[in-house]
Amino acid sequence: MNAPFFPSTPTVGLIDQADPRIGPFLHDHPQATAFHDPRWLAAVETGTGHRALILAATCGARLVGLLPLHLVHSPIFGRVLASTGFAVDGGILVEGPEQAEPLRQAATELATRLSCPSIELRGGAMPAEEGAGWSLKRDAHCGFVTPLADGEEAQLLAIPRKQRAEVRKGLDRDLTVTTGSTARDRAAHYAVYAESVRNLGTPVFPRSLFAAVLDRFGDDADILTVWSGDQPVASVLSLYHRGAVMPYWGGGTLAARQLRANDRMYFALMRHARERGCERFDFGRSKTGSGAYHFKRNWGFTPEPLTYAGWTASGQPARDADPTSARHQALIAAWKRLPLGLANRIGPWIARGLG
Repeated sequence: MNAPFFPSTPTVGLIDQADPRIGPFLHDHPQATAFHDPRWLAAVETGTGHRALILAATCGARLVGLLPLHLVHSPIFGRVLASTGFAVDGGILVEGPEQAEPLRQAATELATRLSCPSIELRGGAMPAEEGAGWSLKRDAHCGFVTPLADGEEAQLLAIPRKQRAEVRKGLDRDLTVTTGSTARDRAAHYAVYAESVRNLGTPVFPRSLFAAVLDRFGDDADILTVWSGDQPVASVLSLYHRGAVMPYWGGGTLAARQLRANDRMYFALMRHARERGCERFDFGRSKTGSGAYHFKRNWGFTPEPLTYAGWTASGQPARDADPTSARHQALIAAWKRLPLGLANRIGPWIARGLG
């Protein structure tokens, strides 16, 4: 019997999020992340109102490439097709490199039809070079992933000496740790996270986004919180994907530093992840040279530079929603001084448009 024939140039178009080919394609693709998952697309759409779209490359009936997108609109930051929204990864997944360019071309055509002047690809197959509106951002951010140790003592010894001493201080404190996704867990996490990002000068994401991620991911997401008495002082919402735990939205109150609660939190998450059968700890991305970047290096993680791609329509200014850019520094300084209650009321409206 002759092998089936597939055209060398794939057909590219939008497909439904419920297309039954998506699950097997992601399962088999080595670079698929939690941010390619239809559950992430649906959670962001539900939690923020930003429309989820999926471009697919097909050869016959077979799926050979995928580009998940969110159409993010903000009166402050403009419109962008992001792959994917509120994620640190995503981007084009293909069986072969020749299938990536048709997906990028289709994305620019879709952006034009939707009056969207920008596209952001966060990971996945990148353009070989800049041009035709595409630019590449190399080394601006780094990812941090390392294997989990076999046990508690081995995990502690894997942490460099100086940071290990901070972890031991946190372990000696009279703190308690809980995990789950109940209403109490969610309320504690939102209170801590909202205070943490206000102190950093950035608006908090909508509560509905966290709820939608927890609801959609089920057992593949949870919240770990560190308590001082009945007060939550550090909390993190984590995702679990392919044997890795990713502490994704986490932070601590002003009291957390003195209590070493953040150190206790991440060490407790390592234990929790091992008990769940995880093999790797994915500390996510940080801007190169930032405080978070150095914090993760202090834990013994090796930074791996990440490459992102952006497209800007001809004659349009490049989108700037980077909270660390010089353009936003005055606003960040002012935001840090806002009363927490006011920041929590207006912050989600602003943060919803960051994408």
